[in-house]
Amino acid sequence: MNLGDLTKPELIYVDLPGSDRPTILQAMSDRLAESHVCEDADDLYRNLWEREELGSTAIGSGVAIPHCKMKDLDEVIVAIGVSRREVDFASEDGNPVRLLFLVISPEDKPADHLRSLAAISKWVKSDSHVEDLLKAGDADEIYRLLKEQGG
Repeated sequence: MNLGDLTKPELIYVDLPGSDRPTILQAMSDRLAESHVCEDADDLYRNLWEREELGSTAIGSGVAIPHCKMKDLDEVIVAIGVSRREVDFASEDGNPVRLLFLVISPEDKPADHLRSLAAISKWVKSDSHVEDLLKAGDADEIYRLLKEQGG
């Protein structure tokens, strides 16, 4: 599974505002609603926050994979967010987060949801992918890197 196939340049957000989980997740929810990925930013935020309350989605190495399932989606959607500030995501390794892969999946496709999370996790843990994305200057460069290295 190529990560570049799961997202689009317009779903890559550099310079996310805020330095805490709620602010970052709300900003990404707002932008996804503006992009018409979902109809209601507040509903998306609530779903993401409910998942965070079960346990942090930070996976270490400065990366988090906030995720949820929603109705009325046909396919898995991945949005990528970069924060220039360190965000406390209650990571088990204690490291702040700067790179987020936000995954929204159709409620009726749990296998696709799990495959997407696994692909992102595997990709993050190999080579210097995280560093490369954090050094990228804009959404187009991040997208290009994902297409080249994403699977």
